[in-house]
Amino acid sequence: PVFPGLFEFCSRYTGASLQGATQLNNKICDIAINWAGGLHHAKKFEASGFRYVNDIVIGILELLKYHPRVLYIDIDIHHGDGVQEAFYLTDRVMTVSFHKYGNYFFPGTGDMYEVGAESGRYYCLNVPLRDGIDDQSYKHLFQPVINQVVDYYQPTCIVLQCGADSLGCDRLGCFNLSIRGHGECVEYVKSFNIPLLVLGGGGYTVRNVARCWTYETSLLVDEPISDELPYSEYFEYFAPDFTLHPDVSTRIENQNSRQYLDQIRQTIFENLKMLNHAPSVQIHDVPSDLLSYDRTDEPDPEERGSEENYSRPEAPNEFYDGDHDNDKESDVEI
Repeated sequence: PVFPGLFEFCSRYTGASLQGATQLNNKICDIAINWAGGLHHAKKFEASGFRYVNDIVIGILELLKYHPRVLYIDIDIHHGDGVQEAFYLTDRVMTVSFHKYGNYFFPGTGDMYEVGAESGRYYCLNVPLRDGIDDQSYKHLFQPVINQVVDYYQPTCIVLQCGADSLGCDRLGCFNLSIRGHGECVEYVKSFNIPLLVLGGGGYTVRNVARCWTYETSLLVDEPISDELPYSEYFEYFAPDFTLHPDVSTRIENQNSRQYLDQIRQTIFENLKMLNHAPSVQIHDVPSDLLSYDRTDEPDPEERGSEENYSRPEAPNEFYDGDHDNDKESDVEI
């Protein structure tokens, strides 16, 4: 739907992802976060799935100016069709999507046998899941798959889409992940110590989305936080438990049997064996950054600046004897 401020909204979330990519390219940070981004359904010629501009694709295109291989991981409950479509024919980007598939679930794409084409053949991995998957089953699949992908593909940068509609109790979702289980995926990807762009995505039970991304921010910055929520003007929205990790499990039966998960994993591993390890890129001129950082205004640490250019707070007694020595003259005791 069209709403007032649509262009500004798209400009802001896309610009934030673009800025995060630029900061990673310039090694200003190791991890960049944009929870407003991650809108993975938008296509080049159409809006789709409440998404208008695909900030993920734009961010990855910026990363490709400096990084020969970018790995895209999607843990939203919906298939990341817009990102897959954008990079379906290239080996410069490997897309891995864990999502609900079947029974006409939106967007209807993401079959295990969608593997890419031409130069991108086998550089597209889809992990189709059934209703009710829980933390243990998800971890059983996620960690070995991502470990093998990183080992085969050797990415120089990772983009992680953290859609929170894969949590239990989501209004549009049918999975059974807890906030801790969702966060384990983020923590595992972070453990590879590869430059990381972390983005938001879907999520339609807003209070749980806020909890999830708050918790995952704490994991990304290595700052433990309390399970008790601090009081704020929004405190009442987190009733009745007012905690960071409420029980979000549902009565949906886990239809992902161990046999089904092992079959998916085996198929994915066989596809990975078809890859050429770590495709390279020929030497070429690096295009200019869309968002440039001008470092000419920063002082040269090797040059001592003049007194006009160098100022800092001066304590009242810094250059004389005591707090009450107001004449600022050195008093020598004999």
